[in-house]
Amino acid sequence: NFGVDLSFCCFLRFDEIKEGDVVRHDGKRSDGYLEHIFKHAAKELFGMDVKEITYKALKNKDFQEVTLEKDGETVLRFAAAYGFRNIQNMVLKLKKGKFLYHFVEVLACPGGCLNGKGQAQTEDGKPDKALLNQMEEVYAAIPVRLPETNMHVQKMYQDWLEGMDSKKVQETLHTKYSTVNQTASNLDIKW
Repeated sequence: NFGVDLSFCCFLRFDEIKEGDVVRHDGKRSDGYLEHIFKHAAKELFGMDVKEITYKALKNKDFQEVTLEKDGETVLRFAAAYGFRNIQNMVLKLKKGKFLYHFVEVLACPGGCLNGKGQAQTEDGKPDKALLNQMEEVYAAIPVRLPETNMHVQKMYQDWLEGMDSKKVQETLHTKYSTVNQTASNLDIKW
């Protein structure tokens, strides 16, 4: 349940937030929830305080892996998959049972949200690398604050979720997965 604090940020009332209250999560770009969850999981599950994360590019720069080793054994394996090609490859591996990740951060746009359609593009539809770099610099200048230290998140837990370990937290912010029996249907999506 280490990703719980990130699950309900959309419920915050933005009219209560002043300009000085704007903060971001760990990460250098619009992605970065992976970084926060990885560091939190390392600390909560294995007692390890991870300061810096090293991404290892796999097939391309938009499919990367982050691992945590303890006593010579890989105990956490996270991935970042950006762009539909990488998402499709990830789904295929998952179907084949060859997917070894504990957590995957998925973004539809290659390069992350700041590089999304309608964002940093020239008139001919190509990425405007200079503008993208400038947006990343502005984003990186926003102060980092852990979600669990945010007063709005704490207030949400107290007022709406009835405490950190309440039944409402379990029902609202946690998901259980189970196998679904496949049925023959023309609506099945073939990746």
